[in-house]
Amino acid sequence: MPGYQELMRLMGFRSKNAAYKLIGRFVEDGVLDKDAKGHIAPGRILRGARLLGVVEAGFPSPAEEELLDIMDFDEYLVPNKEAAYILKVKGDSMIEAGIQPGDMVIVERRQTYKPGQIVIANVDGEYTMKYLRRERDRYYLEPANAKYKPLYPAEHLDIEAVVTGVVRKY
Repeated sequence: MPGYQELMRLMGFRSKNAAYKLIGRFVEDGVLDKDAKGHIAPGRILRGARLLGVVEAGFPSPAEEELLDIMDFDEYLVPNKEAAYILKVKGDSMIEAGIQPGDMVIVERRQTYKPGQIVIANVDGEYTMKYLRRERDRYYLEPANAKYKPLYPAEHLDIEAVVTGVVRKY
């Protein structure tokens, strides 16, 4: 992104104050963002996609198109960028949860994990993605595919992250 000096030159401004005011207006409108150091970057309007409305997945209804907002997929899918990462799915043990081979899962490291969440776990030295379950005082992992049995750790179970989203491209 251009700095204030470059913006002055590009816009034909004679003062840095004019460039500062223009950037301020762009930040207000969501065209640009500023980080903690004052550096400018593309705003949500330039990064995102238009959210136009809803579509009926049941019985057909008249289509209505209305600009509701600008949606930034990064912000929506990965609100905690420092703790999040993406993994490509291999295998079919989670297909009944809607997670297919080749999908990308967005995962987030957290301090605590709850039974019922889909997690990335290290079970006896092997990594896998399953539902975290609890039976009395013992945790285990449950697949979302009837072909597979639950995994009970022989030695240890470490939860690495929780799945927060799935991305599939058609």
